Amino acid sequence: MNTEGSAQVMVAGAGPAGLMLAAELALAGVGVTVVDRLPGRSPYCRGFTLNARSLELLDRRGIVDRFLAEGPTVPYGMFADPGRPLDLTAMDTDHPYVLGIAQTRVEELLELWLAELGVTVSWGHEVAGVAQDGDGVGVTVRAGGVDELRRVDYLAGCDGSRSTVRKLAGIGFPGTPAATYGLLADVEMADPADLPFGMTEGEHGTVFVIPRPGYVRIVLDEPEPPADRDEPVRLAYFQQVLDHVLGRSVRLREPRWLTRFSDAARQADRYVAGRVVLAGDAAHIHPPAGAVGVNVALADAVNLGWKLAATVLGHAPDGLLDSYHRERHEAGARVLRTTRALAVLGRRDPALDPLRDLLGELTELAPVGKHLAELLAGVSTRYDPGIPGGHPWLGRLTPNLKLVLGDRHTSVAELLRAARPVLLELGDRPLASHVAGGVDAYRARCPERPDLEGLLIRPDGHTAWVSTTAGPQPAGTLAAASATWFGRARHER
Repeated sequence: MNTEGSAQVMVAGAGPAGLMLAAELALAGVGVTVVDRLPGRSPYCRGFTLNARSLELLDRRGIVDRFLAEGPTVPYGMFADPGRPLDLTAMDTDHPYVLGIAQTRVEELLELWLAELGVTVSWGHEVAGVAQDGDGVGVTVRAGGVDELRRVDYLAGCDGSRSTVRKLAGIGFPGTPAATYGLLADVEMADPADLPFGMTEGEHGTVFVIPRPGYVRIVLDEPEPPADRDEPVRLAYFQQVLDHVLGRSVRLREPRWLTRFSDAARQADRYVAGRVVLAGDAAHIHPPAGAVGVNVALADAVNLGWKLAATVLGHAPDGLLDSYHRERHEAGARVLRTTRALAVLGRRDPALDPLRDLLGELTELAPVGKHLAELLAGVSTRYDPGIPGGHPWLGRLTPNLKLVLGDRHTSVAELLRAARPVLLELGDRPLASHVAGGVDAYRARCPERPDLEGLLIRPDGHTAWVSTTAGPQPAGTLAAASATWFGRARHER
């Protein structure tokens, strides 16, 4: 076994969570290395959408335009009834739509951005051993049949639903096992007119057909649970199931990718275990309903990045890293609940028709439709701020306010591009002395919201403190918010 020095943090897995986390760490000045067991990026992907919350997070790092240039935006979504779509324009967001973009392209763009930050991915490098102590983690990395022992301060498991890091760290993964399975095929149809795009009701189930460049994606339910869920899906078997579901034959050819998925829902019992942390599918799996997997992974990474960086660099307040588990485990539990509900509503069961119809009617009520749209998109995500205050922004992602700094026009998103905490002094009261020295303080004006007096914003964009002329908050609560997230205030040092 060779022994090799390494960076302060090793990220295992070069999917959306791992790439985004590595970028967040690099922005904070943390030495990071990314390894992935695959020899290169897989050409296959399940997901094809980025939602409003992901686009907001990418905007706050200055790279959202790279993604928006890649595909169409759609201003509606679905909850219970395809005939009654959710109006996404009702959401409180700069991006009231979903973006059509393949997960593989999301990963490519993130990897390019990460390279601009000076970090490259080591493909074909697999985590084979984990041994942590009070000072760091010894990680055995296997590449080309050779084991290397690397020493890091922290190890981040972003290595998927069957996470090796999670297993080696002894982190439990409780939840509900798979009860139903689905099949997915990226194929060509011999006669494209045989099956229209969208949803088709067959004699024994429903078939979804999604157009792709040069082929189609066909998704359907597997009639019976497989004897071996890991057995490869063959074209002949998929053809047999498709013909059974439709009650007629639609000939397929040129398979690009065939796979199965399930409605299993599991969540790691700890997102932080000593010096091992988890994000993305390594921390949670859920039914594919709602198409939120990539988006939840990005949200995990942005929440974790600044907290892990502050911990590694030695200026994190007590308990900061533990707050990652607290906040994202709760958010993940909501995702599991929502996707499990959607999976039930999607079953081919006539007994559920009245429920689907009722929920469909409710989605047409503006407040309900907005609530469900923001729930699915993660726009309504709120973290407990730990201080009193009733302002609706507290704990939520700060809106992308337009600001004036001297004679320069800017925005909240632009000020957050460095992934650092921000204090906005928007009134006459001086506030900067009440926050930690690592907070970037700006005296600014906000013409669209002249009632705002001050805002303290975390690096992930969430509001840690807000004061208005109608509801002024004492400086003590600002100092408390700063102490919770960034350390003691300047005047307390």
